[in-house]
Amino acid sequence: MNPGSSDNEFTVTRPARFARRCAAALLACSVMGVTYCVSGATEVGPEKGTLVIVGGGLKDQEILKRFVELAGGPSGPIVIIPTAGDGEDFGTNSSTHKVLRNAGATNLSTLHTRDRKVADTDEFIKPLLAARGVWIGGGRQWRLADAYLHTKTHKALFGVLERGGVIGGSSAGATIQGSYMVRGDVKGNTVMMSKGHEESFGFVKNVAVDQHLIVRQREEDMLPVIKQYPQLLGIGIDENTAIIVQGDRFEVMGASKVAIYDPKWKAAEGEKPYYFLEAGDHFDLKTRQADKRR
Repeated sequence: MNPGSSDNEFTVTRPARFARRCAAALLACSVMGVTYCVSGATEVGPEKGTLVIVGGGLKDQEILKRFVELAGGPSGPIVIIPTAGDGEDFGTNSSTHKVLRNAGATNLSTLHTRDRKVADTDEFIKPLLAARGVWIGGGRQWRLADAYLHTKTHKALFGVLERGGVIGGSSAGATIQGSYMVRGDVKGNTVMMSKGHEESFGFVKNVAVDQHLIVRQREEDMLPVIKQYPQLLGIGIDENTAIIVQGDRFEVMGASKVAIYDPKWKAAEGEKPYYFLEAGDHFDLKTRQADKRR
């Protein structure tokens, strides 16, 4: 069980300034015993800023260039968080550094610890206070939760969005952006619901994000999750594909597909209980309505 959480409660720390704005007039919604503070204008996605959520295997330069542009262009300060990986030597020649440099980024730094006490210090979070963009790398999402959930680092990540910045991530860095963590079992990545590792960072609320969807034949894996937690919206993202989230809407970019798992959606007879979106399609996270390009 993660420090700061209980077996059946998933809470999301919000920046103090946002919390003050919420206190007087904002709407509360509940999922799995959690009360979130959300505005009438934005209920699911970030009130400010942008999320770039990638299903792994990222090669599409247009997605990477979009992230760099959202981070302020080539000279915008970008912090890379590689903690989901299983190593400790995260230097400037990592694959994430290389792909972001190839996309034009020139102002890159690395932020990493596995010590929650370190992650909860003012000194550690200094790079995030100046960041216009943050990229969360792949690996195992539970490592990110164990290191950063409900620390000053977690709060500072919300601060990047509050300043209008962008948070991107691929694979584990995608799943951690939702509110419910799938594949959180420390023993392997096939278990979808793992007690003690079910809470993600909550940049999008009431949402579970899966990755490597079609390449790894995971299309059916989200179904038990939304059956257990019908308040959730499930989003499955294939490799080399992304959703770009702004407010309560997202756009699909990339080479493959995004699956939507909505317990309230009624499939026609003989159809799968989920459906797919492709590049150029849009989705409203609040109304759960798709706007397909074709």
